[in-house]
Amino acid sequence: MPIKNADEPMEIVFTDDDLPYEEEILRNPYSVKHWLRYIDHKKKSPKHGVNIIYERALKELPGSYKLWYNYLRTRRKQVKPRCLTDPLYEEVNNAFERALVFMHKMPRIWMDYCTFLTDQGKISRTRKVFDRALRALPVTQHHRIWPLYLGFIKKHDIPETAVRVFRRYLKLSPENAEEYVEYLTEIGRLDESSLVLAKIVNDENFFSQQGKSKHQLWNELCELISKNPDEVRSLNVDAIIRGGLRRYTDQLGHLWNSLANYYVRSGLFDRARDIYEEAIQTVSTVRDFTQVFDAYAQFEELSLSKRMEEIAKLSSPSEGDDIDLELRLARFENLMERRLLLLNSVLLRQNPHNVQEWHKRVQLYEGKPHEIINTYTEAVQTVDPKLAVGKLHTLWVEFAKFYESNVQIDDARLIFEKGTQVPYVKVDDLANVWCEWTEMEIRNENYDDALKLMHKATVMPAKKVAYHDDTESVQARLYKSLKVWSMYADLEESFGTYKSCKAVYDRIIDLKIATPQIIINYGVFLEENNYFEEAFRAYEKGISLFKWPNVYDIWNTYLTKFLKRYGGSKLERARDLFEQCLENCPAQFAKTLYLLYAKLEEEHGMARHAMAVYERATNAVLPEEMFEVFNIYIKRAAEIYGIPKTRQIYEKAIEVLPEDRTREMCIRFSDMETKLGEIDRARAIYAHCSQICDPRVTTEFWQIWKEFEVRHGNEDTMREMLRIKRSIQAMYNTQVNMMSAQMLSSSSSVSGTVADLAPGVKDGMRLLEAKAVEMTGSSAGSRPGNIMFVRGETQGNHKDKVINPDEIDIGNEDDEDNDDEKEAEEIPVEKQSIPLEVFGSLKNKSKEN
Repeated sequence: MPIKNADEPMEIVFTDDDLPYEEEILRNPYSVKHWLRYIDHKKKSPKHGVNIIYERALKELPGSYKLWYNYLRTRRKQVKPRCLTDPLYEEVNNAFERALVFMHKMPRIWMDYCTFLTDQGKISRTRKVFDRALRALPVTQHHRIWPLYLGFIKKHDIPETAVRVFRRYLKLSPENAEEYVEYLTEIGRLDESSLVLAKIVNDENFFSQQGKSKHQLWNELCELISKNPDEVRSLNVDAIIRGGLRRYTDQLGHLWNSLANYYVRSGLFDRARDIYEEAIQTVSTVRDFTQVFDAYAQFEELSLSKRMEEIAKLSSPSEGDDIDLELRLARFENLMERRLLLLNSVLLRQNPHNVQEWHKRVQLYEGKPHEIINTYTEAVQTVDPKLAVGKLHTLWVEFAKFYESNVQIDDARLIFEKGTQVPYVKVDDLANVWCEWTEMEIRNENYDDALKLMHKATVMPAKKVAYHDDTESVQARLYKSLKVWSMYADLEESFGTYKSCKAVYDRIIDLKIATPQIIINYGVFLEENNYFEEAFRAYEKGISLFKWPNVYDIWNTYLTKFLKRYGGSKLERARDLFEQCLENCPAQFAKTLYLLYAKLEEEHGMARHAMAVYERATNAVLPEEMFEVFNIYIKRAAEIYGIPKTRQIYEKAIEVLPEDRTREMCIRFSDMETKLGEIDRARAIYAHCSQICDPRVTTEFWQIWKEFEVRHGNEDTMREMLRIKRSIQAMYNTQVNMMSAQMLSSSSSVSGTVADLAPGVKDGMRLLEAKAVEMTGSSAGSRPGNIMFVRGETQGNHKDKVINPDEIDIGNEDDEDNDDEKEAEEIPVEKQSIPLEVFGSLKNKSKEN
């Protein structure tokens, strides 16, 4: 049935499929669901057909947001592929206007309408619609409109309109001022941009939406106003940047450079130079100083090169131009020469109590005495003794030495005197000042003044104070300074009298501040003056003051001097001293003292006493020194009593020494018995020592024994030696077999081959077998039988025979024994005469007879 609509000039023809939907609409004209069902049915029909259904539905239900939203979206889709000048765009705009009559409180409709108009490029109409939307919607919905509005004004070159829109926007959302600043910077309105940015920086409640810190905003402001001095006129640039300097004290370099850059761009070069100078004189970090100094140097270099280019272009430069050029060059050179001093100033501003930096500053002023004096004066006045980093007394000492080097001794004394009144933290610092003052007097040959200074330094205070009492001043505790007293004693030895020097040493001992070296020096001094008993008494005082091990040097010196002085004339007294010394002597110091004691007994006492001392020494020394002491003991016993007397010493040494030393001692013992013709004794010693000699390891011992039997033995003794060797080897092999058995028993599954064992046990067995094979090969040339570690598996062609792991193969024993016996029979036995050393000191008497 044809129907003509007023808005749609075309006729709409309804089909039979539409009749059910029409009937539903007639029955329920106010049901949105039925209208949407009908629209969904007609969505594949021509566009005007769908529009007619929407228009009919909206006529019945003009307040339905769902119908209006879907209708407007459908109309926008219909015109999207068309040109912007198509009349259908205006029809869609009219549809939006009709919708807003009922939907003026719906922000989505306004947003869609504004976006649609923005795409059409209708600036004024779009702006008015945005304004209408902001007026129609409640303020809580404005945040949905403003992003579209701002995007619209940024899209078109309408700066004046955009500025006014942004100002309205910031009244609602002042936290988004950074976006306004960026836009103003883009359009070139830098003055207003700097004003807004300055307001942001000064607002304590402002938080950047872009995540920028206050310091970053300050840097942006400084960079903006410093690089555009001609456009930024509404702000006091100097005041703003200086406010940042006071506020951000840890990032001063960039701010100072920004301020100087502002004056450079403004053409005020002298003012910029003043800013740079002020900056390098005030910054307190090396990083800031480096930034400012590099910028300053670059500025001076560019200024110089620019001026040189200007003068080079002139055909005839005037004298004023040359002077100006030289002035700029001199200014640049002066800046570069001052760099180290300026850097030192920065470090001193960081910590004015850094003593080492003050010394460096003095070195930088080398050749300028007035500056050096001023620097030292400033240093000693600035550095606080309690906060000083380094040794404060070195400043006073070097200050005085500077005057001394310029032959101003009186001024140096004045400095030293003031230096002794400083409240140092440690007594050693004050003692160093006194000692340096004294050394200065000695260098200038004022020996009496030096002694007076030391006497003055060591005077006791009115009340007795403890040396380690920090509550007392260092001046009150100086009288117990060992450094001062040591120097005082040295001075008295060199320039004083015997009585005065002795009084100083006695005073040191009375104060109980003496060291072992002081005691030794005291004794040497008394001995040089031929007061030997006084020296010995001094040593005894030192012995009473100290304990082991500190007293060792005193005892050693005392005993040495005593023996040198009296020798054997006071033997009993010397013995008492040695006994007193050795009573509590630790093992690490016993060797020297025992040898000294034994030497005394040998030269002036009795031989048996000397032997007793050596006997005691073998028990008193460290285990690693025991072998050496036994050697000395044996040598001295042989010289005094003869070689046979050493047998007991050898036997004791073999009992107490460790295995490696015991083996060496046995070889020496056996060699001695051989020389004496005691072959059986020597053989017995070899047999005794063999118990600790594994043939696979100590092949050298067995070779020595074999050579011994070749020279002095026979077939039976050779057989006995080989039997002992086999038994020792079997003993060590049994230990290896026991180890392997333990490893096999600890495994979860036991089999006849190593391959069946667990990985850990398998590796252990392989290492054990390899070691056994290696040791077997290394000793194969010197042992009679093949002793092997055999695995329990079938070997060779004997398939039915299983080798016993504990079996020792000695199949070739007879052959090897026969060979060794033949070799023993062929070699003749040598005969030796008895050496004279056997008789010891008796040999001299025999010669006389």
